[in-house]
Amino acid sequence: MQEQNPEFEDDDDFDRPSKSQMKRDMTALQKLGDELLALPESRWEPLALPEILYDALKAAKKITNFEGKRRQMQYIGKLMRKVDPEPIREAVAAFKLGHAQDSLRLHQSERWRERLLASDDALQEFLAEHQDVDIQQLRNLVRAARKDAANAPEKRSGRAFRELFQFIKASEAAADDE
Repeated sequence: MQEQNPEFEDDDDFDRPSKSQMKRDMTALQKLGDELLALPESRWEPLALPEILYDALKAAKKITNFEGKRRQMQYIGKLMRKVDPEPIREAVAAFKLGHAQDSLRLHQSERWRERLLASDDALQEFLAEHQDVDIQQLRNLVRAARKDAANAPEKRSGRAFRELFQFIKASEAAADDE
């Protein structure tokens, strides 16, 4: 029987992450850099990014060549190692959430428009939810949109639909602000 040396008993306990874990971390930072690149430049300023990273991001926006863009993104990933990624993750998440909420509001306004054109009961429901709405203007817009919808497709202007949608969207935004 061979006696084990106490120095080599805990070979599984390393002080550093595995090479695979380091690669996963670097890939995650590179993807975060890619998401940061998708943000408008005005959203970069509050993050207080290092100037070298800021310049690399601006350069990446201009690159159209696939391989050049890939290498630039690798460089951005390398620069991201020196930056705290949490504020960047939060900014990206907030931006995505804002887009989702805007899209949800637009879909909700579109559903209201469809319901208002379909029945008068929806008009009463809308008025119950939005007390500060100009009732006369809403009724005129609904009436004009219904009249436009009754026309043949080639004779429709679509203006009444757009105006009704804008009115509903503004009413929804006012209700959200309250």
